[in-house]
Amino acid sequence: MKVLITGAGGMVGSALKECCQSKGDFVLACDHSQLDIADTQSVSQAISRAKPDAVINCAAWTNVDGCESEPDRAFAANALGPENLAAASRDVNAHFITISTDYVFDGTKEGFYTQEDQPNPQSVYARSKLEGEQRAKEAYPGSIIVRTGFIFGPNGTNFLSTVIRRVLQGERIKAITDSYGTPTYSHNLAIRLRELAQLGQPRIFHVVNSGDGASYEEFSREAMLRAGLREPQIEGILTESLHRPAARPRNSRLRCLYSEELGLAPLPDWREALNDFVKTAQSASGGRSNP
Repeated sequence: MKVLITGAGGMVGSALKECCQSKGDFVLACDHSQLDIADTQSVSQAISRAKPDAVINCAAWTNVDGCESEPDRAFAANALGPENLAAASRDVNAHFITISTDYVFDGTKEGFYTQEDQPNPQSVYARSKLEGEQRAKEAYPGSIIVRTGFIFGPNGTNFLSTVIRRVLQGERIKAITDSYGTPTYSHNLAIRLRELAQLGQPRIFHVVNSGDGASYEEFSREAMLRAGLREPQIEGILTESLHRPAARPRNSRLRCLYSEELGLAPLPDWREALNDFVKTAQSASGGRSNP
């Protein structure tokens, strides 16, 4: 399979590049400096020239608070970008996947959000991502939308990906106790993205690791346990104490209605995935554990 990946310099994009290469795919990996997905002409030229079998969009502006003060930038990257990629993919008859977010939901539901639940975004970031879903579908009805969230993995700069390193550096961690999601390992997400590209089913998929989900604090404590850190310096805090510009859903746990009926096995439990991530991180750092 010939795959064009955008946002290849990020956590998910780099995991996807590695996954596709390991399967023998011909991979065209583009970071922002190589392809600005908001540049309509550049996107059209790049995809018409490459003629890939699949285009998988891992590019986005994910600074949730930054999006509040720069909405034009947010909608360019997160809405116009997917539309450009979808239209160009349609023109070469390539399967197109774009990654969306659990933040399209308002977080008021108890339990898991499925594709039957109505999005109700509460921030500029979330609205831009939902518009990206809609504009991609309008430009190319064959588009595949993948909603995910609480992502962690190598090369990640977000809280979940760096919590162990920060503890090892002696930092005292403040972790939110009242915000819940379904942790998703970038390695597992990448495998599922490639499977969906091969399947070519134009639907909305919720792709997360199995399990009941967790708060940031629960994830942090589980990570410390897996890393053999017996006395982690973690302080539980409430969301409202952070006074952040953008609203976040208190509950954004996801579940997919379609994966199993299409023959796609559930992803591993997030604790199992976290264990794999910790082992990989410790191996890369020479096996350090309890400080």
